Amino acid sequence: MSRRIFHSTILVAIVVLISTVVLIMGILFELFEDQLANELKSKAEFISYGLSHEGYDFLHDFDGEGERITIIAPDGTVIEDTEVDASTLGNHGGREEVKEAFETGNGQSIRYSDTLMERIVYNAVLMDDGNVLRVSQSRYSVFAVLFSLLRPIVIVIAIAMILSFILSERAAKKIVRPINAIDLDNPERNETYGELTPLLRKISSQRNTINAQLQSARHKQEEFTLITENMSEGFLVIDKDSTVLTYNTAALGIFGVSGENAGGSVFTFNRSREFRNAVRSALRGSKTESEMSLRDKSYRIIASPVIGDGSDGEVIGAVLIILDITESVERERLRREFTSNVSHELKTPLTSISGFAEMMKAGGVPEETVVDFSQAIYDEARRLIVLVNDIIRISELDEKIISYEWEKIDIYDLSCDVAKRLKPEADKHGVAISVSGEHTTVKGVGKILDELVYNIVENAVKYNKENGSVSIHVETENGRARLSVSDTGIGIPKEDLDRVFERFYRVDKSHSKLIGGTGLGLSIVKHAASFHGASVSLESTQGVGTTLSVLFAPSEND
Repeated sequence: MSRRIFHSTILVAIVVLISTVVLIMGILFELFEDQLANELKSKAEFISYGLSHEGYDFLHDFDGEGERITIIAPDGTVIEDTEVDASTLGNHGGREEVKEAFETGNGQSIRYSDTLMERIVYNAVLMDDGNVLRVSQSRYSVFAVLFSLLRPIVIVIAIAMILSFILSERAAKKIVRPINAIDLDNPERNETYGELTPLLRKISSQRNTINAQLQSARHKQEEFTLITENMSEGFLVIDKDSTVLTYNTAALGIFGVSGENAGGSVFTFNRSREFRNAVRSALRGSKTESEMSLRDKSYRIIASPVIGDGSDGEVIGAVLIILDITESVERERLRREFTSNVSHELKTPLTSISGFAEMMKAGGVPEETVVDFSQAIYDEARRLIVLVNDIIRISELDEKIISYEWEKIDIYDLSCDVAKRLKPEADKHGVAISVSGEHTTVKGVGKILDELVYNIVENAVKYNKENGSVSIHVETENGRARLSVSDTGIGIPKEDLDRVFERFYRVDKSHSKLIGGTGLGLSIVKHAASFHGASVSLESTQGVGTTLSVLFAPSEND
């Protein structure tokens, strides 16, 4: 801005300087011209007066200042001339100043030389004798005057330009200094030129508006970040060129990508066919849902196109939501497996019952065989009842619709009671059951806790070795009751440890059929523990034995 002011000031100074010089020269020249004309007129009148009283001899005694005097007769003939022989001069009747003098008594004209460097001023007066007296004098023309003054004019202009340059630069800096010192953070508090006040007010108003908009945008950005960062789902926003615009931490964790490598193409996150198809479909304008597997987990990708505000409905990007559906997929797998297992478990005893009943209905079955068939039907029916009861119990625990009253239960006493009830079954296999530890209470539903302890100890007896042992230990750990049941049984392979709590899952199906059971025992244990806020842990070595522990939640004080 200071440069523009400087240039403008210099230009104005130069124009004003040149215009002033020209104007002054013109005014002075006109002034000198008028003065010269008046002088010539006065001299002409003086000479005319002298000729009238002294005759033409007056011309010979007249001592002028370079004036040329000519006397012209009414017919234009030159009678006398002070510089040239009159007889050599032509007729002057057609001269402008002579004609004007004959007509009005006084005439004046100016004629320039061929080079325009000299001009001759003529003044003619009509004398009493009827002749015209003309006085002329040579003067430099305006061009000659300007030319003679060219050097001093150039020097003056140069000095004036230098002064203008210095003063303009200082003036520009002085003018701009208050503007540069304006505090734009507080526009209305500045002391500067009054002409800038409307501008500063407008800047202040716009600044307040922009600050409000920025604060609102910042607030919305913080809300958006807070929401996306607290999402367990992965979140990605991309433009129409598949470049990642924003993402959340969950997306980095799902795809195993670091923040430094998250920029650029969205395909740096994942290049699976399902992911690529979802992205491309969204960028073509179609909302897409697909599933993919990644590191033993299942995810659902929801890709939605982002349509621009234009009337053409152009896709300008896409939003990707990645949901972890591992649990629901696993639940669906377990549901199908559960349905299949229930169907199988129910079908086997029902087929046996139906077969025995059909043979008895046909008749011809010996009396002693009827008794055996009746026993088999009874056993299979009992097995069905136990299976249905176990299924109902798991459903109740799943839905948390148990209506039993909560009370304080001594886990040590409960363990002793369970050991006593299972002693006959243990004695059949030569398995010894022992209970140790201390009395400790937990708050819970007595019937469910009984089923929990019973199923753990029963499994320890069933899957034990001949002449083995089962040890039940109850203790208090940091204010929490712990129940541990250890056996010297067949153990569980490592690859099956995570699955033994699944419904109907059996490690050794052939052995399980021999000892009976529904395959729901440990599943009931897990659900019963979860119902009471307890955790279950399992340690086992194949061929050595198994230890199953239940750590209950801290007891609440009444």
